[in-house]
This record gives sequence, C-alpha cells and structure tokens, in this order.
Amino acid sequence: MGVGRSYSVALLGLNGYIVEVEADIGQTLPNFVILGLPDAALNEAKERIRSAAQNSGIPLSRRKITANLIPASLPKRGSGFDLAITMAVLRAAGDIRSTAKTVFLAELGLDGRLRPVRGILPAVMAAVQAGYPDVVVAQPNMAEACLVPGANVRGYRTLARLAFDYGADPQDLALDYDPEDSQPADEEVPEGPAPDLSDVSGQGEARRALEVAAAGAHHVLLTGPPGAGKTMLAERLPGLLPDLADREAMEVTAIHSLSAVQASAVSLVRRPPFENPHHSATAAAIIGGGSGLPRPGAASRAHRGVLFLDEAPEYERRVLDALRQPLESGELVIHRSAGTAAYPARFQLVLAANPCPCGKASGKGLECTCTPTMRRRYYGRMSGPLLDRVDIQLHVERVSLADFGQPGSEEDTVTVARRVQEARQRQRERLGHLGLETNSQVPGRLLRGELRLPPATTRILDASLERGVLTARGYDRVLRLAWTLADLGHRDRPHGDDIGQALGLRQAAAAA
Repeated sequence: MGVGRSYSVALLGLNGYIVEVEADIGQTLPNFVILGLPDAALNEAKERIRSAAQNSGIPLSRRKITANLIPASLPKRGSGFDLAITMAVLRAAGDIRSTAKTVFLAELGLDGRLRPVRGILPAVMAAVQAGYPDVVVAQPNMAEACLVPGANVRGYRTLARLAFDYGADPQDLALDYDPEDSQPADEEVPEGPAPDLSDVSGQGEARRALEVAAAGAHHVLLTGPPGAGKTMLAERLPGLLPDLADREAMEVTAIHSLSAVQASAVSLVRRPPFENPHHSATAAAIIGGGSGLPRPGAASRAHRGVLFLDEAPEYERRVLDALRQPLESGELVIHRSAGTAAYPARFQLVLAANPCPCGKASGKGLECTCTPTMRRRYYGRMSGPLLDRVDIQLHVERVSLADFGQPGSEEDTVTVARRVQEARQRQRERLGHLGLETNSQVPGRLLRGELRLPPATTRILDASLERGVLTARGYDRVLRLAWTLADLGHRDRPHGDDIGQALGLRQAAAAA
C-alpha cells in the first residue's frame, strides 16, 4: 500500500490556501490519526469518515490510518476537509484511482451523504487562483461554486457515487441510495418590496443629505427626537446606491458565503447589503472575531453597503471606537491566538441618535428630564475621533402637520437613484485613472494637489480651519462633500456655494 493524496482548501479570512492531504495505512493496531493543526471539528472527522465509508459500501482499513494535512503549520478548521481525507485514505488503500489535482470540499454525513459547507465561494476562488480548477463539492454547494470563473465543478450527493466515478468496485457500493427525497429542499422566501424614499413625509433637508451621502459614499450621523424619521431614512439609503460591479459582487458574496449558517448562494449578490445590528451587540459581533480563527462581523457583512447603528449612544464606546480604523482603511485585520484574518469592510456608516436619553431635548426641551451630566455621558460614547470621520452630521426635526400624511408628494427612490448613478459616473470618469471610485476615497494629497481648488473658493473653509472649528481631517471631508455636490449639480469643479453647503451639512447637528 502506498500513500494516497488529495487536495482541499484552508481559509484564513477570505484568503484560501491549498492543503495537500496525505494518507498512509500502517501495519499496526487499528487507529485513526489526523495531523496538521486540526481543530475540534476536524478531529471529529475520524468517526464521520468511518461511518460514511461503511454505509457507502467501502469500509476503511482496520489498520492504523494516518492523515497528514500539509502545510502542517497552517491552522485547519471545520468539517470541509472530510471528503478530501476520505478520498486520500481510499486511494492509499487502493480502492479508487488517483485523484490527480482535484480539490474536494464537503462534509460527510454518517449515512454517506455529502453535506454543504460554508465558504465555498472563496475556497473555490483560491483553488482556481492556485492552479487547481477541478473541484468536487456537495450538490447543494454546486451553484455557488459555479459562480467562480474558470472553475470546473462537479457536484455529488453521496460518497458512493463519487467513489464509483473514481473507479471503486461497484459490486458493494450503495449506489441505490439517493438522499434527495430524505433531504428537504430549502424554500426560497420571497423578499418584500424594498423601502421607498417616497414613504418619508417632509424632511427635505434630510432627503437631500441622504442623496449626497449615496452619491459620494459619505458617512452620516442623524440626530433628532424619536419619530422624526431617522430610521426610515437610513433604511432607504441602500436603495439609492447603484448595483455592485462584478468584482464587488464577488467580494460581497464571498463574505456572505463565510457568514451563512446553511444557505448556499445561487447567484452573485448584486444589491448593496444593509446591516442593522442591535445596540447590545458585542465588539466581536460588529467587528468580527470569536474563538479560534476570527469570523467576519457586521462591519464586513456590510462591505460595499450600509452599516446602520440605530440608537448609537447606546452601544459600548469601545465598540464604536473599533470602527474608526475600518472607516479610514476599508479593511479589518483581526488578530487571534489561532491566526490572523483580514476582511474587507468598505461600508457607509449611518449613525442615529436621540438628542438625550429621554429623547425630549429637541426644540425648547421643556419636557426633558435629563441633567447636563446625563446628556454629556450619553453623547460621550460617540467619541470625537469617531464623529470627526463622519462627513454629514444632520439634525432631523419633527415632521410638521403640513408634510405628514401626503403620500406621493415626494420623489421616489428610482428618481433619486438615477441622479446618484449619474454623479457616480462623473466620479469614475474623473478618478478612474487614479484607481479610485468615489469622492469619499480621495486622499488629502490629491485634494490639495491635482484637485486643488482656488483660495477664493475655499475661503470660508480656510477660515473655519484657522479658528479651530474644523480639524485637518474635517477640512478634507468637507472638500469631498463639495465635490459630490458639484457632481450632483453637473459641474466640473465645486463653487463657493458648494463649499458652504458642504460645511453646513457637516455642522448642522452641532448647530442644532
């Protein structure tokens, strides 16, 4: 008996690494050993593999089986290595022919069924990039695996059928077992109608701010009394954003593939995602983490979309401050003892907050029962460095009776989204040669270099910086807002009025 080999993929974040699985059958007492830094779920594969092979008609050898996962220094986790280990063991025993350079990605059931696993899309992408285009997956994962260009994917329901195709003796194989009837199909739940901007009564200034935010991918803070429409506005921001391009859609679908509990994608995610975690969420839930190798959090699941934090001052301050780094870099690098994982996190942050803990400090605030200390403590959870990274800071007033209850009087999402798309196109034409997509990504050196505006245009902005009203970061963010306003107005460069409007959008909440 020789050494059997097969291949699989180990994921660290969205990065995948080819793992060579070696199997050897010794001449000693029965045992099954897995080497190569396996986690608990992978160590349990020994019993799953034995039962699955037995029930498929190809029982494993009763001698010592040693499976080695190379590179040994790379942490391996999860049940996705089950099939690769099984095929290597069967090859070592001479039960099947060579598996060549085929990558196997599936979990095994005790009855010999191939079960789907998470992270199929990034795993197949890594295999193709490493020069291993031939991939075998469980049938439910096949549609998702086929989304990767250049992949030659085959899907199977049972180990017996796969072993038969690799030359196993059909005499004893359980080829008559078809788990399709015993496995209920996932029913696709139809999505309800998307929230429309025309549902928001009044709030002309807030609607305009939302349009500017969508056009330039700017972050937003909405403050105001309860019931003013802050949540309604935030929920309608994703509808204003353009569809994701192929590369963006592949990134978002890969993250959702890692995050999903059971679902397997059948098509690329084309609409920007919307994440709305509860204010009791922990730092690991928002940023990502967990025991062992870190998993993506809400910030990464909102990549290329919107992360909405309602009742923002109710979040722990350390959770909010943890967002400061991805707001600048668009990436989250999470370090744990078991390894380091990097996830993309280029999202639009939308914060919503009441004026005080009781929510009645708006206007004259005569009914407010909060002390000044309570208000400072309430808003103190949103630190200055975090708010300095938020481009638009707007106070949302209560809806007046004149504006309330008049459906159809406001522009709908389709109309506003069309203007946003035109503004995004102007940004691509201006910034494409620099490798940038939106105004929010323009670095300060370009704003003060190639895109520098004349002093007469930035006079009011320069005065604000001189008086200490704005930080250097805030100065750049106002300039980015001004460029977005110019794009919405079909102007080649911002005018002085654009600078004034941008400064007003940034300071509106403070003025209120």
